[in-house]
This record gives sequence, structure tokens and C-alpha cells, in this order.
Amino acid sequence: MLEYVLIFLGAALPWFEIALVIPLGIVTGLNPLLVILVAFIGNMATILALIFGYDKFKLWLAKRQEKQNKREDRARNLLNKYGLPGMVLLGPILIGSHIAAFIGMTLGATKQATLVWSTFSIGAWSLAFGVLTALGFDFFTN
Repeated sequence: MLEYVLIFLGAALPWFEIALVIPLGIVTGLNPLLVILVAFIGNMATILALIFGYDKFKLWLAKRQEKQNKREDRARNLLNKYGLPGMVLLGPILIGSHIAAFIGMTLGATKQATLVWSTFSIGAWSLAFGVLTALGFDFFTN
């Protein structure tokens, strides 16, 4: 049970997310379906908090002006090039799903659109990371 709590927490943290915790969970011998599900829920929990807490965060951010980091610049470029769907779909592998959702909302995406595309993206990537890791792990252990 503790392992699944750690999967949940790892998926909820920006920069760990599903791309890291799903393969780690499966490679350590946990049930791939449970790992995928728990990681999806963990990642979505913080995405939901970000989306619905965005207005308060935006006020805090307006008070604090700092240089943008490379990930934010990459996210802006992705949004300009591919729109919200493309940026959020590529987010988990290029900049992180949290940053992709945040930048999308910062640049005017609605909460509903961000939620829909984030849910689809995190679900698809969770399945992809889980299936590919399980298949690859089975390939190397057999």
C-alpha cells in the first residue's frame, strides 16, 4: 500500500509526474494497471488544484515578477505553435503537465478547455508509459 501512496505523491509532484513514476512503479514489480490508475489520479489531483486555484495564484504571481525559466519559454513556444491541445498533449514529455496547464491558463485558455485537454493528455500518457514500460520490462526479463 505504501508503494501506491508514493506513486500517487510522485505523480502529483511537478517534474516527477507520470513519465517517471509509472515506469518506476512497474519496474519495481507493482501491478501495472494500479500504477497507471494511481499515477493518473495523483497527477490529475494537482492539475485540478492548479486549474481551480488559478485565479488566486494569478494574483500572487502578479505581485512577484521574475524572469521566466526555460520551461516556461518552451511552453509559450509550444502554445504559439500548436495551441492549447498540442501544448498540453506534449507537456508531460517536454515541460511537465503542471507547467503546460499553468502556461495555457496564463495565456488565456479557459479552465474547462485546460481541464479537458489535461485529463485527456495525462490519461493517454499514463497508458502509454504504463503499457510501454510493462511490455519493455517483460521483454527484458523473459
